[in-house]
Amino acid sequence: MSRLEAKKPPLFISEPLTEDTVSQSLSLLSGILKSCYGPAGRLKQLHNGVGGYVCTTSQSSAILSRLSVSHPILSVLVASVQNHICRFSDCGLFTAILCCSLIENFKSLNVASCTVIKISKHLLSLCMDYLKSEACGCRVSVDFSSLETLLSLVRSVLTSKPACMLNKLEVDHLTMLILKAFMFTVPCHVETNAVLGKCIIVPVKGRRVMDSTVLPGLLIETPEIQLAKPLAVKRTCSNMIKIALFCVSMSGDLLNPEEGTITVHHGISLEMSEVNQLLNVGKQLVNDEVGLVVCQKVIHPSLKQYLKENHVIAVDRAGLSLMEPLSRMTGSKPIASIHSLSPSCYGSLKDVRLESFASKHFVHLIPNDRVVCSLILCNRNETAWDELKRACETAEHVLQLTVKEPLALLGGGCTETHLASYIRHKSCSLSTSCFKDLDCSRTQYQLVADGFCRSLESVACSLNHDDGEILTDTVYGHCWLVPSGFPSVSNWSDLVSKCGCGINGNAESLNWRLLQGQFGSPIIQGCPKDPSVKVADFLTLDCFAAKCSGLQVALETANLILDLSYVIEDQN
Repeated sequence: MSRLEAKKPPLFISEPLTEDTVSQSLSLLSGILKSCYGPAGRLKQLHNGVGGYVCTTSQSSAILSRLSVSHPILSVLVASVQNHICRFSDCGLFTAILCCSLIENFKSLNVASCTVIKISKHLLSLCMDYLKSEACGCRVSVDFSSLETLLSLVRSVLTSKPACMLNKLEVDHLTMLILKAFMFTVPCHVETNAVLGKCIIVPVKGRRVMDSTVLPGLLIETPEIQLAKPLAVKRTCSNMIKIALFCVSMSGDLLNPEEGTITVHHGISLEMSEVNQLLNVGKQLVNDEVGLVVCQKVIHPSLKQYLKENHVIAVDRAGLSLMEPLSRMTGSKPIASIHSLSPSCYGSLKDVRLESFASKHFVHLIPNDRVVCSLILCNRNETAWDELKRACETAEHVLQLTVKEPLALLGGGCTETHLASYIRHKSCSLSTSCFKDLDCSRTQYQLVADGFCRSLESVACSLNHDDGEILTDTVYGHCWLVPSGFPSVSNWSDLVSKCGCGINGNAESLNWRLLQGQFGSPIIQGCPKDPSVKVADFLTLDCFAAKCSGLQVALETANLILDLSYVIEDQN
């Protein structure tokens, strides 16, 4: 008989933020994430303790999903950022770094946490009101009649992922492909409830990035179909190809014994009965002029041969992930039983072709309306391809979000420093009634506002990984990066050519100040939305919806953690 141990009482930890272990863990997490931030971010290799797959990345989605955090406070922070990434795909590192900085700066203040939370919520409302106003100086409108801003958005996503190992030519090529793929998913005929289509990424590893391409329609890998043979496919009288989509196995396998008992009469072969039923299905498909049969699972060889003899293409093992886009693209309804076949379930295609990329063979399904497309994505090795796939998915999601809200924010740290300048300017001009409503003093408000601004500026400073200097100008409040190796007393105008986002140059006389740890000056005027001279070919832009959400999530999560009085852990 095993020994029984008495249950241990739960462990109560009061004021968890005051513990050294929490502060050290938070600082360590912040340092890891800051070192990954931006185009020059350092890569991380993540793997478990017993070996296995090694992930090389600088993306927050990959890092946070593989990091093991033990303390409940860090678990709350990581879960909150992961939820943001699931909804928006972008600005995960921004959210996490800002949250860590807010916690560190706010808990160092000699202000009650309840007061800090009230003031920070007011600061957040000021930021959101400003970002959503026409007067915002760090916001640009996205014009869908011009590709320039859309290309800048996609390019900014790709260049911020160094593990993709892309050169300028490859970035240009992929930027155009991603935008082209996105355009394929936009419906040609706008309806009241228009829904964007889908882009399917087809992996081709071990090839040049420049071999990547995008095709309208869907590619299904079919190793057994030989390209040398001509593709004969049955068409209807209207020259369309009718398609039947099966989500049930057509292998002729018997039922699993766990699913029930079958009574078979003497002399009856259950296997032959199943095959005959499949052949009856095949005859009905041929009679209904179906030209293409796609099955999620396996098709019996006898049925395949019968369909082939009748000029019907049979493609099996398509997989679950292709069922939804196939159904949407062709208008077919997935058939879940071989015993009941309704002609209303069939869909249609414009054409079917055979394609070959590298050593892979595909059946290319070309629809009538191009709402689904295939992005054939190539990269040199598996690690770089995995990172590139995540980057392309993020870029596509950013474009989808931009359709809903056609705005973008200036990147390269400029939005953060501009917001910090705006909040410092705004906090100095608040009325006494505002402090009364918040039940705080002007001094308390200024302390929290300064901590908030320093947290925003710390995100901009995280873009610097080479011991250079980070500046902000006192006119537009933008971020400027100075290369390493120059003394702090240098003439900054000789060392900087453009701000982080690329919208401003140093042609006009600007005054700069160092960001690290210094209280900032208010901006004198807003950043011009349409500058007379644009310095960079492409601006560095961030997704408006993702960054606004990241700002809210970071502050709300920091407030939640600051408000924690106890952590209760079960010891059993």
